Amino acid sequence: MFRNRAEAGRLLAERLLHYRGKDVVVLALPRGGVPVAAEIARALDAPLDLMLVRKVGAPGQPELALAAIAGSGGEELVINSEIAEATGLDAAAIGRLAYAERPELARRRANYLAGRSPVPLAGRTAILVDDGIATGATVRAALRALRRAAPAGIVLAVPVAPAEVLAALRAEVDVIICVETQLYLGSVGAYYASFPQVSDAEVIEMLAAAGPAKPMTRSPAAPGGQ
Repeated sequence: MFRNRAEAGRLLAERLLHYRGKDVVVLALPRGGVPVAAEIARALDAPLDLMLVRKVGAPGQPELALAAIAGSGGEELVINSEIAEATGLDAAAIGRLAYAERPELARRRANYLAGRSPVPLAGRTAILVDDGIATGATVRAALRALRRAAPAGIVLAVPVAPAEVLAALRAEVDVIICVETQLYLGSVGAYYASFPQVSDAEVIEMLAAAGPAKPMTRSPAAPGGQ
């Protein structure tokens, strides 16, 4: 069990230290992934930015990830097929639910990134960070949107995740770093002693503390850190 997200970030950073001095960008999935990613960015002396993604909850169960959207306008939709089958919703119905989440994605973009230039990703190694993975729908949407930015390589770094989900995500990334791989993971929060909701204000504060985007000045890192 991790004490909190900051400790989880430091443990991940230890496994990513071979990227220090390389041209990498640390991308957090807000909101819970930001405190984890902030520790990694600090340890690697790397820029911190956000990969905005929005979970599409199942009707009546908003915490259950039916699907997820990502991309500048929420155009990248990933459906959790097992949950979709259990709910009986077809693709058109899920698409309507996803469309309804686009305003919140836009609100977060405007709120978190107002006046902040995005960190260039093309030709750089992107390290995508969250505080844990349950179903994988949210992370998969983020990875597919990230791939459109043409990074040199993609590293997925998470404190805890189910082995089956990580295996399914391997085709989407170059490297996976996970501190605790579980056979079954019911709730990410169950692996933290302290797992409070991260506020919008905290996200903005951590981005400000990380400083402005840094231009690419070093040779791109190989995805495996070689």
